[in-house]
Amino acid sequence: MGAPFLRIEGLGKTYLMGDRRLEVLRGIDLEIAAGDLVALTGPSGAGKSTFLHLLGTLDAPSAGRILYDGEDAFARGEEWLATFRNRSIGFVFQSHHLLPEFTALENAMMPALIGRRPRAEARARAAAVLELVGLGDRLGHRPGELSGGEQQRVAVARALCLEPRLLLADEPTGNLDPGTAEGIHALLLDLNARLGITAVVVTHNERLAQALPRRLRLDRGRLER
Repeated sequence: MGAPFLRIEGLGKTYLMGDRRLEVLRGIDLEIAAGDLVALTGPSGAGKSTFLHLLGTLDAPSAGRILYDGEDAFARGEEWLATFRNRSIGFVFQSHHLLPEFTALENAMMPALIGRRPRAEARARAAAVLELVGLGDRLGHRPGELSGGEQQRVAVARALCLEPRLLLADEPTGNLDPGTAEGIHALLLDLNARLGITAVVVTHNERLAQALPRRLRLDRGRLER
């Protein structure tokens, strides 16, 4: 067997708050294979969002390494990290963070435009992925004209615009009603099955966690087995 897509070794994160040291993550070891669909649960304050930010290279670890295909992401410079993040990682948050003045298509195009793809290519990619998430007839609608579930689907489409290898979702159904949340659950499972995308989903939603093939739990900064 080859090396795992994502390997985490001795991962730790400590914040300095005046004279105090706040140890949020402690000695986490983990392997995630390509195509894994992982639910990450745990109590509030356990370090779940911090862990996701480190996986997404939005923050740097205080200890340990995060290896993508055997390469330490943080051994490279900021410019390389920014390019890697744009091309290889998609983010979905609890709040969709859509730009209200732009249409669903324009919002979904953003990663491609930031990645300096030609505008025509960006439009084509965004339109295709909006079709994939069931919003092919909503391309010209602005966020205020969409339901909460549709807005979150636009956020998922935006995350998938550049076909990232890793999708990171932080409470993606936290602001949705139960029925709409079930639709997002089904969408994540479908995208994993159809595209083979690797995903780590932070959630307090037990139904979502139980629906995912692999479940992990963080408590007091440590990963429980």
